[in-house]
Amino acid sequence: MNAFTSDVAFTPTVKAIQTRKGSRDSYSRVQQRGGWRATITPDVAAFIEAQTSVFLATANADGQPYIQHRGGPAGFLKVLDEHTIGFADFSGNRQFITQGNLQDNDQAFLFLIDYMMRQRIKIWGKARVVENDPEQTARLMPENYKARPEQTILFTVSAWDANCPQHIPQRFEAADVAAALAERDRRIASLEQEVARLRGSVGKAAGEV
Repeated sequence: MNAFTSDVAFTPTVKAIQTRKGSRDSYSRVQQRGGWRATITPDVAAFIEAQTSVFLATANADGQPYIQHRGGPAGFLKVLDEHTIGFADFSGNRQFITQGNLQDNDQAFLFLIDYMMRQRIKIWGKARVVENDPEQTARLMPENYKARPEQTILFTVSAWDANCPQHIPQRFEAADVAAALAERDRRIASLEQEVARLRGSVGKAAGEV
């Protein structure tokens, strides 16, 4: 058992490097105040379920890491309880590297980043693939989403940490930009109509003088 939740990442070797480079005291104080959270809070749950893109990291039995992108409509990541995240695993290139890694080594990591808000959350835990459970697949499958679910993945949270926004570029979803531009164009058209109406009223008044 780890003494602190952050020990999932802060191994003795990491702590030794932090000591050598001068950051250990700061992180030690964070740990003494409670450190990283091990349960999913309501605000973090909202952040998780708002994401449309996530990176899932695993490693094989030899420790070789692998990162795979997972995406879907907002809500495709579902917080099932304060310790569990689940999602439908859509059919893709059928390499099954993630599934093979999890079969040999259930340690996993989720990286979530919101470019518009310049926020990111790192989640450590364990994951497992669930096959042949149509009820669970139906529960985790996004409604009316055109993808074929092959199985599901359940992620059990060990610890999570929210990073500062430093160096995160601010980017916006194309759909959000398109909606904002459409609203701008609608407003411009409305104002142009109002200007034309006012000009017509002024011209009519001048003609009556």
